[in-house]
Amino acid sequence: MPTRVAIDAMGGDRAPAVVVEGAVEAVQQSEGSLHVLLVGVPVEVEPLIPAGMEHIEVAPASEVIGMDESPASAVKSKRDSSIHVGLGLVRSGQAEAFASAGNTGAVMAASLFTLGRIAGVSRPTIAGYYPTVDSFCTVLDVGANVDCKAEHLAQFAHMGSVYAERVLKRTNPSVALMNVGEEPGKGDEATKAAFELLSEATSINFIGNIEGRDLLKHGADVVICDGFVGNVMLKLGESIADVLGHFLAAEMKAQDLDEAQRRVVKSVLAGVARRFDYETMGGVPLLGVNGNVIIGHGGSTAAAITQMILRAGELVEHDVANRIAASLA
Repeated sequence: MPTRVAIDAMGGDRAPAVVVEGAVEAVQQSEGSLHVLLVGVPVEVEPLIPAGMEHIEVAPASEVIGMDESPASAVKSKRDSSIHVGLGLVRSGQAEAFASAGNTGAVMAASLFTLGRIAGVSRPTIAGYYPTVDSFCTVLDVGANVDCKAEHLAQFAHMGSVYAERVLKRTNPSVALMNVGEEPGKGDEATKAAFELLSEATSINFIGNIEGRDLLKHGADVVICDGFVGNVMLKLGESIADVLGHFLAAEMKAQDLDEAQRRVVKSVLAGVARRFDYETMGGVPLLGVNGNVIIGHGGSTAAAITQMILRAGELVEHDVANRIAASLA
């Protein structure tokens, strides 16, 4: 039986067109292993689906939560939104995963309301990716929880370790705590207490503290921090490719490089920039809710949507939610 993934057809800056396009590509790439439910307003979604497409169907939803709406009020007032309906399909067993490039806050709030938390999880977390000299590392949290207690950080470590091992195929993934110094005893009270909790954990490979300078050097497979720090790091990473382009353009002009030389430099920069391109991963998992949820960038292209759906299928394939529950038991 194909894995059934519900995707928010109305979510994102360029929905529903790019969502449908991305869904078609995901189904074709999966060669029959995925079945996609496009959740949205039928009159807007159905005309975009190519004729004769197998493994794609529309799940009707009459309302849309806008990108700029208040998550709290929208989740309460728009109970037939594409986000609510998609998550409801997961809860009822009609879909095994949900993905959305829509309002992130609304997806998080509705996921908690509809699916609930995994036993042992106080706060679900968003796991982001950061390019390093050795592929990439996983950073938790990247914005879902701005203020964290020590036990929240410890839970992030367990969830991130399971995800890195099961989905990203990292054997015995190393886990580190982002801090202002490597020595034990560094940091604020929450970080110091989290260090103690993680040092006592036997089911994860905790290697201690790392500093910001270690991130790009792949200081660990999984890096733990609160959502304030994680979001700053994520946004900084997103800016690197653009800033490097600016620096290189200015330097090429200063050195008076000819057109052929500039093309070579630009080609090298393009290769580096791809490491920071969110489209290569598509979306990031919301870990800790009692179901499989992927959150995408609001500006997602069709290519990013395709990757989101494939990542959602991987969460199902590797039974991540149940593995997290077992790790925290």
